[in-house]
Amino acid sequence: MIEAGPILNYLAFFLVFGAVFAVMALGLNLQWGFTGLFNVGVAGFVAVGAYTSAILTGPPEPDRFGGFGLPIAMGWLGAMALSGLAALVVGAAALRLREDYLAITTFGIAVVIQLVALNADTLTGGPFGIQSIPKPFTEALGTGFAWNLAYLGLVLAVLGATYLALERLVASPWGRVLRAIREDETAAASLGKRAGAFRLQSFVLGCTLMGLGGALYAHFVGYIAPEDFLPILTFQLWAMLIVGGSGNNRGAILGAFLVWAIWSLTGGLIRAWLPAAEQARGAALQVVLIGVLIAAILVLRPRGILGERATVSRHAVRD
Repeated sequence: MIEAGPILNYLAFFLVFGAVFAVMALGLNLQWGFTGLFNVGVAGFVAVGAYTSAILTGPPEPDRFGGFGLPIAMGWLGAMALSGLAALVVGAAALRLREDYLAITTFGIAVVIQLVALNADTLTGGPFGIQSIPKPFTEALGTGFAWNLAYLGLVLAVLGATYLALERLVASPWGRVLRAIREDETAAASLGKRAGAFRLQSFVLGCTLMGLGGALYAHFVGYIAPEDFLPILTFQLWAMLIVGGSGNNRGAILGAFLVWAIWSLTGGLIRAWLPAAEQARGAALQVVLIGVLIAAILVLRPRGILGERATVSRHAVRD
């Protein structure tokens, strides 16, 4: 059994969360960075993935639906499928709207999902959430540092596979159409591209990755509740994408780890320095600091730390 001190344990914890956020940020980057879809309901699709996987894989409970005890891999696939299906239903109607109305619609959907999670006791456990969510490798490794390392390796493998798959997709003709739609949808449509279909595909695939991130989160912490999927999660992921650089998958990953590091550091300082009665106010300071960071990045590097790479077609005419 591998033993480790609190610093190594926290480092593994930090890296797992950073990698989970990175998977979600890659989904958001596909929607906004490559297609220009303003999704402000990220937390809702993350919640769908987390609850779906928890219901499919958890142990039976007499007063709650679910507890099917399926393998964790099946739970993750189910989370991706249901998040994608929810995105398909929402996107089929909402993607016809302008960007500002799309933002309002997706935010409203996220609020509805959060309210369902809070009140549908027989499905989600209500305000008490779902406990005893199974964790992989526990029979062989227990729940200590060795398990944290194993789960970290698993999440990093998922993140790496997601990154490589998206890099191939955005470099393909499909990805070039997405960028064309983002820059000028009318021009893309005039060339025979069905902009609505491509926008819907991007939206569904991005939300599928958000659902996968929710499932990864659920099986790491072993417990989920409605308060885990508040709008602040959407704010965090948008901050990660803006800071790292939209339109660049490496930027989305970098931003996820950087903003999560700042969020964790400021949270620790608030808990250490402020009395318990003032910590609720201190938590608002985290949002302010992230906002200041975003403003600084937009001034110094408007495209983010790793902004979108300029590409020139090999068919371009040269002098």
